Amino acid sequence: MNQILREVISEELLRLSDIDDRLGFLTVTGVETTPDMRQAMVYLDSLGEAAAEVLAERRAQIQGSVNAQTRLKRTPILSFMADPAIASGTAVENVLRRQHHDDE
Repeated sequence: MNQILREVISEELLRLSDIDDRLGFLTVTGVETTPDMRQAMVYLDSLGEAAAEVLAERRAQIQGSVNAQTRLKRTPILSFMADPAIASGTAVENVLRRQHHDDE
């Protein structure tokens, strides 16, 4: 189910990015739903302030798209956040670069 939601939300964000420049280019890296399907956390590669504002404004519209395309008994309430794995990977990469630079 998480994969289906990721695909539907990705398509909707791409469509919305054509309408609202504040959204920019976002990649949905994952979706995690609660076992009861009442809520879903949508992880993005990055989430700037302007993009967060657009997502808050358009959350109901995105959920409506999920409902229309998936025909779920219950459409989860979507929350958006930057993927912590991306931030962790970037931090590790920076440490490795510094270490490599120091070794030279």
